[in-house]
Amino acid sequence: MLGLVVLHLGCAAALPVLTRWLGRAVWAVAAVVPLAALGWAFAQAGPVLDGGAVTERLAWAPALGLELAFRLDGLGLLMVAVVGGVGVAVLAYSAYYFRRDTGREAGLLLAFAGVMFGLVVADNLFLLYLFWELTSVASFLLIAGRGRGPEHRRAAEQALLVTVAGGLVMLLGFVMLGQAAGTYTLSEILADPPRGGLVPAALVLVLVGAFAKSAQYPLHNWLPAAMVAPTPVSAYLHAAAMVKAGVYLVARLAPGFAEVAPWRELVLVVGLFTMVAGAWQALKETDLKRLLAYGTISELGLLIALLGVGTRTAALAGVLTLLAHALFKSALFMVVGIVDHQCGTRDLRELSRVGAALPGLLTVALLAAASMAKLPPFVGFLGEDAGFEAFLHDAFAGHGWALAALTAGSLLTVAYTARAVWGAFAGKPGVAANGPQRPAAGFVAPAAALAGLGLATGLAYPATAALTTAYADLYPHSGGGTPYEPALWHGLTPALGLSALTLLGLAVHAARDRLAAVSARLPRLPDGERAYRAALVGLFQGAVWVTRRTQVGSLPLYLTVVLVTVVALPGAALLLAAPPLDGVPVWWTPLEVPLAVVVLTAAVAATLMRSRLTAVLVTGAVGYAVAALFVLHGAPDLALTQFLVESLTLVIIVLVLRRMPTRFTPAEQAPRARRLRAAVALAVGGFVAAFAVVASQARRGEGVSVEYLRRVGETGGENVVNAIIVDFRALDTLGEISVLLVTSIGVASLVRVWRGAVAEPASAAGAGPRGPGPRAAPQRGEETRAVSWDAPHERWLPGAGDRAGTERSVLMEVVARLLFPSVVVLSLFLLFSGHYRPGGGFAGGLVAALAFVLRFLVGGRADLGLAAPVDPAVVAGAGLTLATVTGTLPLAFGSPALTSTPWEVHVPLVGAVHATTSLFFDIGVYLLVVGVVLKLLAASGGARVPARPASGRGGR
Repeated sequence: MLGLVVLHLGCAAALPVLTRWLGRAVWAVAAVVPLAALGWAFAQAGPVLDGGAVTERLAWAPALGLELAFRLDGLGLLMVAVVGGVGVAVLAYSAYYFRRDTGREAGLLLAFAGVMFGLVVADNLFLLYLFWELTSVASFLLIAGRGRGPEHRRAAEQALLVTVAGGLVMLLGFVMLGQAAGTYTLSEILADPPRGGLVPAALVLVLVGAFAKSAQYPLHNWLPAAMVAPTPVSAYLHAAAMVKAGVYLVARLAPGFAEVAPWRELVLVVGLFTMVAGAWQALKETDLKRLLAYGTISELGLLIALLGVGTRTAALAGVLTLLAHALFKSALFMVVGIVDHQCGTRDLRELSRVGAALPGLLTVALLAAASMAKLPPFVGFLGEDAGFEAFLHDAFAGHGWALAALTAGSLLTVAYTARAVWGAFAGKPGVAANGPQRPAAGFVAPAAALAGLGLATGLAYPATAALTTAYADLYPHSGGGTPYEPALWHGLTPALGLSALTLLGLAVHAARDRLAAVSARLPRLPDGERAYRAALVGLFQGAVWVTRRTQVGSLPLYLTVVLVTVVALPGAALLLAAPPLDGVPVWWTPLEVPLAVVVLTAAVAATLMRSRLTAVLVTGAVGYAVAALFVLHGAPDLALTQFLVESLTLVIIVLVLRRMPTRFTPAEQAPRARRLRAAVALAVGGFVAAFAVVASQARRGEGVSVEYLRRVGETGGENVVNAIIVDFRALDTLGEISVLLVTSIGVASLVRVWRGAVAEPASAAGAGPRGPGPRAAPQRGEETRAVSWDAPHERWLPGAGDRAGTERSVLMEVVARLLFPSVVVLSLFLLFSGHYRPGGGFAGGLVAALAFVLRFLVGGRADLGLAAPVDPAVVAGAGLTLATVTGTLPLAFGSPALTSTPWEVHVPLVGAVHATTSLFFDIGVYLLVVGVVLKLLAASGGARVPARPASGRGGR
C-alpha cells in the first residue's frame, strides 16, 4: 500500500516533465496508476469481503510509537473502488477538457488520488491526519490554478482555511482519543473502544473536522464557492472523493463510538438538517454547477446521518448511497462540463433545447439523474430503500422527526434532480435554442461509463451487496428475522411507499414559479458566506490590534520579555520542586578556575564596551573559553564544534556590523536600559546555573549516556558523539538540519528584500537612479571595497569600519588561495574520520564553510563564485535530500527508518575499509552546512565594486 502511494506521488511529480514528450497522452499515463491501485484492491477482495483485512506496517520510529500502518478492509475496499474508479474516468475526461497546463493538472489530480488512497487505507491516526491535510492542499492548488483570476484564489483560500481549521480541531480530538485508548492505531482503538473521561469531548472535536471536510451546515459554503474550479476537479474532489473524507471518517469510527453520547444526536441533527437545507437551496440556483454543489451538500448530509447512527441497516444504506453518489454525481458534473464547453454557458436561464441537439448526452444525464432521484432499478434506489427501512425499524426509529426529515430531503432531491435535467436540456419559452456541436465520443464516454455503472450495480444487486455488506456486518443484527439485504423488490413495504411518496418532488419542480414566490417570502437561513467573510475580517482586525500592542519593533524588548518569562515560570517551579543539594563539587579540576575567570570577565566586559566590534570579540572569548572547558571534561567533539561555530559566528556578525554604526547608539547605552538588561542577564544566568546544578543532582538512575557507550559498537564506529548524531538520534538531526535550511532561506530572503528596498544607483549598478541592475564582476587588477547605500542622501558609503576604503591585500589573497585546498581537505578528513575520532559531517561542514568564508573575505563574491561555481541552494538541497533518502531507504528493506548497516570494502594497496551507511547521512549534513553558509554569503552585504579614484587623483 505504501508502494502504491509512492507510485502515485512519484508519477505525479514526473508528469509535468513528461508532458514535453507525451503531449496529451500524459492523461493516459496518469490513468494507469489509479487503475493499477484499483486492480490491486480487487485482487485482495476475496479475504477482505469475507471479513478479513490486508495489513502492512513499517516502523518509522518504534521508540516513539510512530509507524506507517495501512489496512484494507471492507470499507477501505469500497473507498478505494470509488477513488480509483472515478479517478480513472476523470483523468480520461480531462484529456478532452484541459487545453493548457495539462502536465500540471494531471500531476495534481494524480497526486490527489494518491493521498486520498493513503487516507482510506491509513491505520494510524497521525498518518490519516497527514493525508487528510494533503487533500486540502491538493484541492487548494487545483482550485487556484495557475494564471486564474482572484475569484479562484478566494475560493481556494476559503476551502483551505475551512477544511484545514477543521482538521486542526480534529487533530486535537485524535490526540485525546489516542491517549484515552493508549494507542494511535485505528484498528486497535476500534477493537477496544475507550469510554468515559475525555472521550465524548474528543469525539465532538473529531466530528467538527469531519463536518468541515464534508461541507455540513454551517461549514458548507466553501463547497459552492469551489465550483469556480475546472469541472474535472469538481467531479473528482468535490463530488466523489475529497468531500467523502469526512463521511469516511464518520463511517470508520461509528462502529466503536456510535453509542457514546452525543455522537448519534450530532450526526442525526447536523446530517439531516444539511440534507434538507442543501436540497432546498439547490432549487434556487441557476448555475448548474452550484445546483449540483448544493445537491452534493444535501447528499453528504444524508451520508453523515446514515453512516453515523450506528446500526447495520443504516450502515448498509450509507455505503450503498455512497457508491451511488460517487457514480451519478461525478457523471452529472461531467455532463454539465460538456454542456458548458459546447454551449459556452452553464446558466440554466440561457440554455434551451440542448437535449434535442445532443441526444446522446441527454441519455447519459437521464441515467445519472435517475440514480440521483433514487429510481429503480438504479443503485441509488437500493440505498434509499435501505435508508427508509433503517429509519422505520432500527433502534433510533423513535425519532419521528428524523424520518420526516429524511422523507422531505428525499422529496426535494427528486425536485432538484428534475430542475437540473430541465435546466440543462429542456426547451424554454422565450429563450433561443442553443446550437452546440456534438462533443467527441471520448469526451462523453467517461460520464456514460459512470452513469451506466449506476444502472449495472443496481441490476446486479447481489454483487453490489457483496461489496457493501462487508462493512455493514461490523454491526450486530438487531431485532428478529433475517438481516436486511439489498434487493430491488422486498414486497409492498412501508419503505417502498415512502420511496413512492418522494416522487411528489416532480410536482414541486412543476410548481417552481409558485415555489419561488413562496420562497421569497420565507425567512432566509443565515448566510454562511457572509459569516465566513465577517469572521475573516474580524480575525485580521484582531491580529492588527494585537500586533500594534505587542510588536513595537524593538528586538531588546522582545528578548527581555522572553527571558523574563523563562526566569519567572520555570524558575518559580524550580524553587518549589528543587531537591536537596548534597555534596555539590565546586570544581572537578583546578584548571576550570582560570577558564571560569575568563568567561566571567569577558561576559562582564562585553556589557561595558561602547564599540560594537569590541563587544563582539569579547563575547567570542566567552565561547572559546567554554570550548576549553569541554576539552577539560573529555569532550573534544563538543570543543571542536564549539570552536568552529564560534569562529563562523564571529565572521558573520562582523560582516553584519559593516552596515551598522561602529558604536552603540545613545539609546542603547542609556543607564536605565543598561541596568535593566544587566538585571535580566544576571537573573537568566542564575536560573541556568541553578537548573544545571539541580538537574545534575536530581538524577537517580543510570543515564542514557551509559547505554550509548555500551551500544556504540553496533553503529560500526567508536566515536559515541558522532554515533548519537547520525545513528541513535538521527531523527533529531534530520529535523534540525531541516530547520537550519528553512531558517537560512528565510534569512536570505529578508536580506534580498532589504537590498531590493535599498536599490543600487545607476552609477554603481548600471541602472536607473534607484533601480537595481546587473554589474560585471571586478576585473583583474581592479580595486574593490565593501560599500553600502545611504538611502536618505542617495549615495554609496564605504562599509562600516572602513571609512577610508580598504586597499586590497595581495598577500592575504595569495595566502588564502594557498590555504583553501588544505582547509577543504581537512574538512573532508573530519567528515570521513568522524565515526572513529573527533569530527563528523557537522564539524567538517563548518571547516569547509570557514574556507569559503576566507575566500569571500579576501576576494568578495566574485572570488567565492570561482571557489564554489554551484548554486548554494542546490548544494543545501542535495544535502537534505541525501540525508532524507539515506534515512528512509531502510523502509524499502523492511527495517525501521534511519537504520544503519556497517559494511566493509577491500581496496587494493589500502586494505579493508570499514564504514557504515550512516556515513551517507553524515555527508548529507556536511553538504547542507556548506550550502547554507554559501547561501548566506551570497545574500550578505553589498556587491564589491571598483573603488573610485580619490578627489584630485588619477586612477591607478
